[in-house]
Amino acid sequence: MTGVLVIGNGPAAHRLVHRLRQLGHSGGVTVLGAEPRAAYNRVLLTSVLDGSLPPDAIALPRHPDGTRVRLGVTAVGVDRARRLVLARADDGRGMLSYRYDRLVLATGARPRIPEVAGVRMPGGRLAEGVRCLRTLADCERIGPGQVAVLGAGVLGVEAALALRRAGYEVTLAHRRAQPMGRLLGPRGGELLAERLRDLGVELELGHRAVGYAPGKLLLDDGRTLPADTLLLCTGVTPETGLARAAGLAVACGVVVDDQLRTSDPYVHAIGDCAEHAGRVSGLVESAWQQADTLARVLAGERVGHRAAKPVIRPRTPGIHIAALGTPDGGGAEVVTFSDPARGRYASLALREQRITGAVLIGLPQAIASVSQLYDRDLPVPADRLALLLGTASRRGSGALELPDDAVVCLCNNVMKRTLSDAWRGGARELPDLAAATRATTGCGGCAPDVRRLCAALERETG
Repeated sequence: MTGVLVIGNGPAAHRLVHRLRQLGHSGGVTVLGAEPRAAYNRVLLTSVLDGSLPPDAIALPRHPDGTRVRLGVTAVGVDRARRLVLARADDGRGMLSYRYDRLVLATGARPRIPEVAGVRMPGGRLAEGVRCLRTLADCERIGPGQVAVLGAGVLGVEAALALRRAGYEVTLAHRRAQPMGRLLGPRGGELLAERLRDLGVELELGHRAVGYAPGKLLLDDGRTLPADTLLLCTGVTPETGLARAAGLAVACGVVVDDQLRTSDPYVHAIGDCAEHAGRVSGLVESAWQQADTLARVLAGERVGHRAAKPVIRPRTPGIHIAALGTPDGGGAEVVTFSDPARGRYASLALREQRITGAVLIGLPQAIASVSQLYDRDLPVPADRLALLLGTASRRGSGALELPDDAVVCLCNNVMKRTLSDAWRGGARELPDLAAATRATTGCGGCAPDVRRLCAALERETG
């Protein structure tokens, strides 16, 4: 096999290209990116939104030497019979064509626009003052004045907090009774709502948005919210138009098998556009794992993809939140801990002493310990309260027990092995490790885990 053509230049595509080179692929690799910017980590957009990171800081490392990267080039058609991709260049060069031996669709997802009167202009464009949050350019389009964020899922909560930290007056509107209620459940959602209010975010819950005009958002009870900017955080839809037009099998996403192949064996799909085993993950960690599997497949290994266990860690500085798997279920043992006065809550679902799902709020040490047990399918200790209060993790080495390929920093995909190597190379303090590996430079939520790893390595070598 010689030429691999990748459509898309996001985190999944970036990971694939780097893993291909690491695995010894010596053939040609071409990447088509619709944005004019080099690859960057979309996960960290809210850190740009609040000003804690400049745009350049979320840039991903340069692609390996020999990779042909074409920016500002949008794929518009796939000729599967001739194995040819047609594309449009933004610089006026007109239509271009690219041949491939293997094609990889990493086209991601697009924002889902709600059916709210006035949000779209005739012709489909967003109305004046309406914005989404999917690209770096979107971060630059937030104007002055009050912001109404529509949708209190993970992105909506992250964005509302980021804008508040940046000094905006923010109202978070959501048609359900609690923010992130589907993930956190009623009690967890109520606790999160309290914390959001404490941090200065106004909440409008349990009401649908029914109309928009520049400067105001109309709710179904007749009230209006000030909205110099209306930021839509109402979900995403897999970008499947290219695949559908090419005659590939599409359900919610582009359907792929265990080798990430579409219905055409010469075309693969990964990331937010791909549907594997009937599921579109939408999580960057899953996209990275799909990229790892596909790189091995394209390098000639006989491997199959296994979907990762879902782990959601919202980037909400000051509020430690994790949602793992399915919070509860019929027949599961459910362990709960509630301390609303201190902003702490946990719910664990257990089967045969192993965690099948969990919700944790305000318990950073428990989040680290529970995540390890869940990821490695290990039994929970008999003292569940000690586990939830974080005292159980202090008895062992904690982070040292993680496998070397465990991801410690989710924002920047930094593995334990990378951190350990940097520590042994002389980066012994947190700022030095951050400079060497970029760990902790995203949301900062991994800082306790990195410190524990440093302490464990110190004990190991001491």
